[in-house]
Amino acid sequence: MDIYEKKSIYDRINGNPYVGRGICVGLSEDAENAVFAYFIMGRSANSRNRVFTIRDGELFTEPFDASLVEDPSLIIYAAVRSFQNKVVVTNGDQTDTIIDGLKAGKSFSKALESREFEPDSPNWTPRISAMLELGKKYSYQMSILKSIDAEGSDCARYTYSYPARPGLGHFIHTYVTDGNPIPTFQGEPERIIIPNSIEEFADQIWNGLNESNKISLYVEYINLKTQMSEFRLINKNEK
Repeated sequence: MDIYEKKSIYDRINGNPYVGRGICVGLSEDAENAVFAYFIMGRSANSRNRVFTIRDGELFTEPFDASLVEDPSLIIYAAVRSFQNKVVVTNGDQTDTIIDGLKAGKSFSKALESREFEPDSPNWTPRISAMLELGKKYSYQMSILKSIDAEGSDCARYTYSYPARPGLGHFIHTYVTDGNPIPTFQGEPERIIIPNSIEEFADQIWNGLNESNKISLYVEYINLKTQMSEFRLINKNEK
């Protein structure tokens, strides 16, 4: 087993019916772009009734059909926000917790100490988060907050810090695969290949995700010299 093996994101997710929500972060092979992606999947009608939208430069989830919303608490949130030279991407409203923490002088992990996994027994969906630091030396951190046991009695907290390396990215997702209850992500974030082309990367993710359960995808490439960004947004539900 090669612990340093990198795979394409397509190979990581293709054939898996349900990886849930996922975050990818890394550096393009030419070392020119900081890269991140966020996708959502869903099994229930409530979860599938969503789209991504951009408002004031920030990414939000919102209902596709507002009349069908059953419980907005865990499915409607700001997924991507920025503060100074930092970009935060998460799978829930802990995006706001991290941004508020940064504004108060807290670190990424310290800001998340007030949060835990989602209260959706029996799945106890993990909260996954990432922060890109776009300073002179680009680096990134990832976090997962997950239940320590099947009863949801307490929260285990894991934070990973990475120096950016050309062509290398890391992928973390909420679930191993489908199930009842759904098995929680295990181990360290998975190593993936980050191509130079945003189109290639977006296509790998979207085409690799299960057709029945995929909902929305957002991919962004940020040029480290100019700070100019390019993004791709795909919604299965189109308004």
